[in-house]
Amino acid sequence: MPYSPTPDPLAPSPPTSLPMPLLNPLWHWIKSGGRPTAARLSRWRGLAARVITLSESLTHLSDDALRTQSNAVRWRAKSGAPLRTLLPEAYALVREAARRVLGQQHYSVQIMGGIGLFEGGLAEMQTGEGKTLTATLPTFLRALPGRGCHVVTVNDYLAERDCAQMGPVYERLGLTVGCVLSESEPEGRRHAYGRDITYATSREIGFDFLRDRLKVGSKLDELPRSPLLTRDALDPQGPVQRGHYFALIDEADSVLIDDAGTPLIIGLNLKNSDATTALLKWSGEVSQLLTPEHDYQFDPAQRSIELTNQGTHKIVLARKPSLLSSFETEKLYTSVEQALRAQIAFQRGRDYVVNADEEIAIVDEGTGRTLDGRKWQAGLHQAVESKESVPITDETGEAARVTVQTFFRRYEHLAGMTGTGLPARREFKKTYHLGTTVIPTHRPSIRRGLPARVFATQVAKRTALILEIERLHHAGRAILIGTPSVHASETLGQSLKELGIDGHILNALFHEQEAAIVAGAGQPGRVTIATNMAGRGTDIHLHEDVRANGGLHVIATEMHSSRRIDRQLVGRAARQGDPGSFQFWLSLEDELFRCLKPAQLKRLQARARPNAQGELPRRWLRTFQRTQRTIEARDLKHRKQQLQQEKSRTKMCHSLGLDPFLELAES
Repeated sequence: MPYSPTPDPLAPSPPTSLPMPLLNPLWHWIKSGGRPTAARLSRWRGLAARVITLSESLTHLSDDALRTQSNAVRWRAKSGAPLRTLLPEAYALVREAARRVLGQQHYSVQIMGGIGLFEGGLAEMQTGEGKTLTATLPTFLRALPGRGCHVVTVNDYLAERDCAQMGPVYERLGLTVGCVLSESEPEGRRHAYGRDITYATSREIGFDFLRDRLKVGSKLDELPRSPLLTRDALDPQGPVQRGHYFALIDEADSVLIDDAGTPLIIGLNLKNSDATTALLKWSGEVSQLLTPEHDYQFDPAQRSIELTNQGTHKIVLARKPSLLSSFETEKLYTSVEQALRAQIAFQRGRDYVVNADEEIAIVDEGTGRTLDGRKWQAGLHQAVESKESVPITDETGEAARVTVQTFFRRYEHLAGMTGTGLPARREFKKTYHLGTTVIPTHRPSIRRGLPARVFATQVAKRTALILEIERLHHAGRAILIGTPSVHASETLGQSLKELGIDGHILNALFHEQEAAIVAGAGQPGRVTIATNMAGRGTDIHLHEDVRANGGLHVIATEMHSSRRIDRQLVGRAARQGDPGSFQFWLSLEDELFRCLKPAQLKRLQARARPNAQGELPRRWLRTFQRTQRTIEARDLKHRKQQLQQEKSRTKMCHSLGLDPFLELAES
């Protein structure tokens, strides 16, 4: 098929169609035996081959000629040409630009992933397969009409890093790139959103939407498209965003599922009075006098506390400072319940950390990272501050709020990448209308899974685990150990230090340092201890000696509440065809069982018959898997209920002529 390297922008579009058999979906359907996923991958593989052929025809062009070629494709996109017809040319341009700027070329499977992302799906690509480079393909294509594209990452460090690394690829092709960080000022945000492509975290994009909503109200949805799409036409005091056309979400499972249970809220500070401070202190003291089961019921699955009649009676009779006379009895009950939750259900090093500024920083269970700027609601955050004896911050009301589910459903086009999307494929489809496709790996995976080991107690598990780490360390293996909390990582690190093994502890408190630590985790004799998947988004490159000795060995010291989180950790081993292995080390005292009531857990532990080393038969693994599935089902039910409530709330607001993001934020 003829292909003109420097077309006239005013000339008709050059033919870019594939040979008829490759173009016809029915042909791929028949070829794959009627299997939808296989047919889809077959079609994408054919398209990828065409893209590679076109990109190789661009290698002789000068940079100016390549820019001219890109401008021609962009002109056709702005003239209304369907983007799908421009896909082969656009992807070929990006592949060639990446070769010149980065010294990297997209593999066939990366192009297949890029096609899936353009078609509005979620691409599951294994760790190390180059998701960041893959993202450049659909992002460039969607940016051609000039309506703005948002590339969403999980933290500021990754947003800034990816923008710096991939931005020059887009700029070589004539597009503009911006980045929004937590410290960005309003004018800087407006400038970044005015670019063709904007990198930011879901938190920053969501909060900017809420701030715009507070400025303009529901009229934001009624503004004509042209001012929203022209940076110079925006009022300096008006909204900073220019619509929600396309979002590509990296680590989509973390953003769209793990964060879905926590709404984004712009708070109103409710100044703490002396009476409020006295109430918090009194509640903490009274909570110590109450007896479990008799005075209150604790539901570990929901992490909720409910006072019994005996408990409320004790609270009424308890001595109270005179400052508390202004509070209703119901407020006293609620405050004591929150104090009990802070004491029992929320643990330092697992659910939160106290940073250098004596502030409570919430830890994300799915990533192990701290959620900067987030606070628990309804007085719980202040109860935890009182428990830790740090300065009490003002309680926050709600000026504006939006859930992750509602916000990302506003985009006209949505796509996502992750290494662990398949287990949640039904939820992605039903909630976000994203079909999930597993993209083949560039090289066959040779990862080995060793049989899980189960112990009756944490002490027995840790004793055996340290011996195993010592053995692997002396064998020259690189070891990555996943722990469920900051406290667990530091405890294990101390135990290894006593043996003369220097463990590099990675607990997601500083993103820049964590990337450097993860990048070096493939060195000989290196032992890296990470909370969940801190360091996600950074590749581990193996030293040749480590590769010869069997590669990276991943040790999961517990099962997490979701199979996806376990797969994220396991996926660190054996990337891009490297050797590697993994193994789970479990005990009946693991945090996975905190969802069980104390009586249930005691009965479970009473059935255990460990050997002399405290180890249990492998069949006990089924107990952990059942518990994990129970927690997953519970969390899924919660997210479904939350989405349904949000839909009902929005419908009611529209019927009353109210803005669902503002007027009923307190409800």
